Amino acid sequence: MGGSGRLACVGLGMMLGAHLAPRARSHIEQADVVFAAVSDPLVELWVQRMHPDVRSLQPCYAPGRSRHDSYRDMVEAMLAEVRAGRSVCGAFYGHPGVFATVPHRAVAQAREEGFEAHMEPGISAEDCLYADLGIDPGLVGCQHYEASQFMFYRRRIDPSAYLVLWQVGVAGDRSVSRAATGPAHRRLLAERLREDYPAEHTVWLYEAATLPIAVPRMDALPLSGLADAGTAQHTTLVVPPAAPLQRDEAMLARIAELECHDHLLAGAPAGN
Repeated sequence: MGGSGRLACVGLGMMLGAHLAPRARSHIEQADVVFAAVSDPLVELWVQRMHPDVRSLQPCYAPGRSRHDSYRDMVEAMLAEVRAGRSVCGAFYGHPGVFATVPHRAVAQAREEGFEAHMEPGISAEDCLYADLGIDPGLVGCQHYEASQFMFYRRRIDPSAYLVLWQVGVAGDRSVSRAATGPAHRRLLAERLREDYPAEHTVWLYEAATLPIAVPRMDALPLSGLADAGTAQHTTLVVPPAAPLQRDEAMLARIAELECHDHLLAGAPAGN
């Protein structure tokens, strides 16, 4: 199939006006039509200042409606314009490839139909989290899971690394249509975490700042207090390490043996 239509899904970053990269801005300004997937009217107005034809994807959502159906409609709205031969830009909060189903599906579908499509990265909530909480994921490691998926499946957790659970405000939602779950669901999540962490272990509830005048939410509380804590759909739960790193003596010995062997080879006379 294919044609002259093309699609670019770009990230707006988390903070209004502060995180937009030059390439993402260029895609927005040069597109024939821009689709905005943002829940904040201020952000949508800001995008409209960059392009005269900005269409909101928010009406695809409806109370009680499955998000899967909403995502399908969003993808179809963008692809319809691509098939019509237009240059389309989808503008999404944060990074368009991080906890964003629609950009991935839209890019894959466009490519499958023979159109040019790509994704332009943006600053995500994860990037802000590392900076705000002072976490270096390379120091002891970092595990990331969507909160509901973490509850639905058995995952092998390493308590010596950071654990980050995304979208904790809808933890345990099997309907994929609710805007929030309640204390009972978070209590079940806390029970699952208690398998690897003590009840008094300090955890953080995090929300990135989205306005230059705002501050990020960084609430510290014991794991036992998670059920009664206030959360939103975008709230992230950060669980710091609760145990030290365990040395793998057998692997270290094998590495030392390799290094000794390499050292002997390096010192051997040429031709031997």
